[in-house]
Amino acid sequence: MPDLAVVDGDLDWDTFVASYWDRRPVLYRAVSNPPFEEAATFWTAVLAAEPSRGGPALTPNAQFTVERFQRVEAGDQLPAGDDGSFDGYQERLADLLGGRRYALVMNCFHAFDYGLWSRQRLFFAPLWQRVGLPYVSAITTMFHGTYEHSPVGVHRDRYGTFMFGLRGRKRMRFWTGRPWSEPVTTVLDYAPYRSESFAVEIGPGDLLYWPASYYHVGESAGTEPATSVNVGIPREASGVLAAPELFADVDPVRIGDPTAGLGQLDPVPAALYAPGPDPDGRLPDALPASLQQATVQLRGFARDGELRDRTTALSLRFWTAGGFRPVPPPAPARRLDDATPVRTVPQTPLLWSAAETGTMLAANGQVLRTAVRPAGVRRLLASLAGGRVVRVGALLDTVVGGPGSGAARSGATGSDRTAPLPATRDGVRELLALLVGCRGLVSVPNGGRGAASKPDGTPEDR
Repeated sequence: MPDLAVVDGDLDWDTFVASYWDRRPVLYRAVSNPPFEEAATFWTAVLAAEPSRGGPALTPNAQFTVERFQRVEAGDQLPAGDDGSFDGYQERLADLLGGRRYALVMNCFHAFDYGLWSRQRLFFAPLWQRVGLPYVSAITTMFHGTYEHSPVGVHRDRYGTFMFGLRGRKRMRFWTGRPWSEPVTTVLDYAPYRSESFAVEIGPGDLLYWPASYYHVGESAGTEPATSVNVGIPREASGVLAAPELFADVDPVRIGDPTAGLGQLDPVPAALYAPGPDPDGRLPDALPASLQQATVQLRGFARDGELRDRTTALSLRFWTAGGFRPVPPPAPARRLDDATPVRTVPQTPLLWSAAETGTMLAANGQVLRTAVRPAGVRRLLASLAGGRVVRVGALLDTVVGGPGSGAARSGATGSDRTAPLPATRDGVRELLALLVGCRGLVSVPNGGRGAASKPDGTPEDR
């Protein structure tokens, strides 16, 4: 296997970037602190399956295939809390499917659980430091099942891929170039091309990387179900304008839909594709209708003063999401008393920028708007610098003055799509509560003398 490197030691990012990144596949047999483990992955799969339960059809974030046939309705065949584990899920499916082979694929996996998303962000941060943060988000996909081979067959992605083996054994087969001459992008029956390939088996705890240039297919290495999670880093342009987030937040349930984001827009319809030149090299006389409507909407934003705020919010989300968007939703906000001690969360930057009215403040890919001017936000962050534990009342005094300062709460929600929270004690109190919900701040029991609570107040950060 001349194209495959095998490393028995831990992952060293400097060596990885110098020797393997965009160059050749490499298999690591021992990786410290991988972002995925079996039990947490199962419970994230339960959360990711929830939108498809009880509906007329599977949502685009989930695909379920029996033998070679994709199911449109498979809500009862997705992981459920009553299964308790992948073992329990497999037992139930064995009865439902009569032993037939199946494949479960779940897209945008990181957006359904904060703990999993946070571990991914920390794991890949050293890679971003060396190669840059991906402008288009990395993708996370869970694969589980007993399928003979990947449902799409042999194919090539525009992503450099990291595959984390969790349970069972799986075989990945690779070709350095396209093995067929037919004008198709994927091949299901690839037996005639097998001799030109090389393969590697992946087991629990293994990490396999391959560049975007390799054609590949996943195969079962036995009869037992295998589970893996792939993280894809975009390496090639998709041809689609990277503007959907300027118009609307992408719903993770629709991330498997090629029109996700754009399909949520009103009045902009799906598929903002920019046409290329004609055979003579001439560009089209007019923009496509969808792009023309988008241009009109952007002009409206500029005229109303929204464009700067929208681009600012998009930038703040980008720089605080750690390369993985959409991000998990915030936890419900809880009112904070003046005596509640809070502090920042290690390795979770709080970034801010001036807005048309007041300031935008972001953490973990979530953006909040406040009417507090940038000078007040700077005082707030300076008080929390270095991980200092500070009581809420003291922070309010620092930003807006003592009790009785300012007007009453205005009723705004603080989202970056709505009016800002007011620059009053009540408004800033709610801002701090929302930052706790976004896991940018954490409340500290016992005034900092005990261990800090989980950022969302739950044992698993779910």
